[in-house]
Amino acid sequence: MHVTFGGTPLLTAAELMVHPGDRLGLVGRNGSGKSTLLKIAGGLIEPDEGERIVQRGATMRYLAQEPRFETFATTLDAATEGLHPGDDPHRARHLLERLGLTGAENPATLSGGELRRCALAQALAPEPDILLLDEPTNHLDLPAIEWLESELAGTRAALIVISHDRRFLSTLTRATLWLDRGQVRRHEQGFAAFETWRDRILEEEEMGRHKLDRKIVAEEHWVRYGVSARRKRNQKRLRDLSSMRQTRREQRGPAGNVAMSQHTADPSGKMVAETKAITKSFDSRPIVADLSLQVQRGDRLAIIGPNGAGKTTLLNLLTGALKPDSGTVKLGANIKLVSLDQRRDALRPSVTLRDALTGGGSDVVETGAGSKHVIGYMKDFLFTPEQAGTPVGVLSGGERGRLMLAIGLAKPSNVLVLDEPTNDLDLETLDLLQELLADYSGTVLLVSHDRDFIDRVATSVLAFEESGIWIEYSGGYSDMIAQRGYGVSPLTRGQDSGPRRNKRNRAENPSSAPTQKRLGFKEQHALKVLPERIAMLEQELKTLDQLLSDSGLYTRNPETFNAAVARREAAQQALDAAEQEWLALEILREAVEI
Repeated sequence: MHVTFGGTPLLTAAELMVHPGDRLGLVGRNGSGKSTLLKIAGGLIEPDEGERIVQRGATMRYLAQEPRFETFATTLDAATEGLHPGDDPHRARHLLERLGLTGAENPATLSGGELRRCALAQALAPEPDILLLDEPTNHLDLPAIEWLESELAGTRAALIVISHDRRFLSTLTRATLWLDRGQVRRHEQGFAAFETWRDRILEEEEMGRHKLDRKIVAEEHWVRYGVSARRKRNQKRLRDLSSMRQTRREQRGPAGNVAMSQHTADPSGKMVAETKAITKSFDSRPIVADLSLQVQRGDRLAIIGPNGAGKTTLLNLLTGALKPDSGTVKLGANIKLVSLDQRRDALRPSVTLRDALTGGGSDVVETGAGSKHVIGYMKDFLFTPEQAGTPVGVLSGGERGRLMLAIGLAKPSNVLVLDEPTNDLDLETLDLLQELLADYSGTVLLVSHDRDFIDRVATSVLAFEESGIWIEYSGGYSDMIAQRGYGVSPLTRGQDSGPRRNKRNRAENPSSAPTQKRLGFKEQHALKVLPERIAMLEQELKTLDQLLSDSGLYTRNPETFNAAVARREAAQQALDAAEQEWLALEILREAVEI
């Protein structure tokens, strides 16, 4: 299919096929046309050329990136919209409750995260044959993301998922669709193997362009210095040269990367922030209770918890923007703080891109490294000169994210505050942001629901426990789970999470834990044989992946291809089950040996 916007081709001969049971991740740069392709697949828009074919009787649900439900009186009305007579009407209410909604809320008063939860309930309620999900984890907290992973893993529907969340994609996908320069390439492996495959293709393309350039240079040398009497007999060679030049002109290289750099101010004091027994409550509900914490220069502290736990409040306490009810907060010397609020609250929709970057009335952006013309600075963040007069309100989510980065990174700092920095950014820009933070000599305070981003960036995690209690763990999100044995649980308002409190008390006081019995014979035997079984399954998957990497296999022998795909799915499920069993037994063994 073909789609053109404003004279510029967006999709050129793009193809998309979905088979029963597919788990597809649709990835590509911001602006590459992922959402457009998904809308075409869902029948919401028509392509300029091409056709859409859907099997008769197949049901499909589409989750929009920015859902809107103003026409509905309640969230239950929105969630049950479009259900067929044979669908279970109680499933919509059940899903709303699991997502933290009652069904009685007025959609016009909901936050972005609550609208996303309502939209998810609407998409999942009829148990469709095909689910098209555009950024399903945006504005969701960690408990909701992990619940959604579990729900989608158990669905019978075929999935196409657009997401910037690497952990979410790696967990759910079995094949990857890469939308690049208007065309879709399919890789018959999940997202975990995608980036290596993509980089290999880009290297091969670059090598091909280099060879073509060298050949054109050689042919141009022949044209200039060859014997003129021979030129008449070599008209074909001249035509070939013209064809090569035309091919080279029409080649579209991959989109460039953001030229991201942060200008560090003079170092802060060794101690950036110190809290002593601080408390903070709103409407008699404790947000922070008796927190004593030290943040030192160079730390990368990630604050995690469910929505409503008070992560932003805690961030404001640590930076001095909010005073505690009791206790003390001491900030270090020479603090130069820059906040990157990826919720884009500071962006006024009517302001042009040029004025948002320059502050208005100028063509120059002041950065820590000096002045730079606004057009050149825009290009660093992948904006075109034609967008200088574009109102901020019409920019895409990814473009607004890059704009916030451009504004924030222009200022020198030694403390960076990142509040949900990953929203709407493509994977390549996220990689560059991670590299920037790795090289940043200052301190980073981070609020995020992106588990992979936290693992790559954080040196410690401050995690919500219950009733205003926050506990610091060394390392990233995965390290926190290894230390306390569970992730982030949903917030239960008005209830004390006794079981989780008891877990933490037992970890701090092992003598109070119940006595564990020794491992049984079957458990001990399983611990011995499972590593060998895991290794055999990994080798089988590697062999099958090599077989399926043959792009011509399906054409030559579709039966072998289908059998290999089925066997790979079974082997992957067996591997997942074996790894889960081994992990559970290891945790039990460690508990027995304490």
